[in-house]
Amino acid sequence: MNISVIIPTYKPQKYIEDCLESLKNQTYNKHEFEIIIVLNGCCEPYKSQLQSYIYANLDDYNVVLIQSDESGVSKARNIGLDVAQGDYITFIDDDDYVSKEYLEELYSNSSDDTIAICYPYAFKDGDSVQMSYSMTDQYNARASYGKQSYIYARKFFSGPCMKLIPRHCIGHHRFDVNFKNGEDTLFMFEISENFRNVKFTSMHAVYFRRYREGSAVFSFTNQGFRKVVSNTASLIWAYSKVYFSNIHSYNFVFYITRILGTIRKLALFIKIV
Repeated sequence: MNISVIIPTYKPQKYIEDCLESLKNQTYNKHEFEIIIVLNGCCEPYKSQLQSYIYANLDDYNVVLIQSDESGVSKARNIGLDVAQGDYITFIDDDDYVSKEYLEELYSNSSDDTIAICYPYAFKDGDSVQMSYSMTDQYNARASYGKQSYIYARKFFSGPCMKLIPRHCIGHHRFDVNFKNGEDTLFMFEISENFRNVKFTSMHAVYFRRYREGSAVFSFTNQGFRKVVSNTASLIWAYSKVYFSNIHSYNFVFYITRILGTIRKLALFIKIV
């Protein structure tokens, strides 16, 4: 198995059908990738609905549906990683979807020390017009340079989506479920000891990022002030422990930018509240 696609989902709505349909339409050989859906923190009627959809639409695809009573997107991603069979891993959120060339181009641009990155397209739910998006800006600025140090594409390492990651780069690393926010960025920093480069796909390989009310991207502002401050301090400590535990394997600039990004996020929260 070449690729494992991991999709965490909680009380999935119709959006997940768009996600799965986009994977059904891939130009990449359907026998060379698996789809791992982790239904976490809920069960019925969602499990039966997903089973019915898979049977009707993805019966001849490699689909694994796992139900867990444990809630949390990071727990779901960890469950997916534990069962994944692919040499490469890609994560897709259940309310997002991808272009038909997504897996084929990501795979053709990946290698043992190189993470492939796609073209990001952000839009608001109910409106297909492309939004201004910092990662799209970075793609436009860096895509023409070919294979390059991941430091030049560090905006893409705020989370695990929009890319294809060699499985060996992940190794034993998992998302830290003790954090309520920022654990996906910490995960990407932890695995950076095992890769050196990125390579961008063409603009045909697209990750469509849907922004909607109530989605995980809005959850940060729903936390209390003390919890956010405590989470920020814990994140800074976690980054520092990782970096100073193996200073020769981690990039100092990458470490500092993670710390500054965490502080900026706290400052934004304070401004909002």
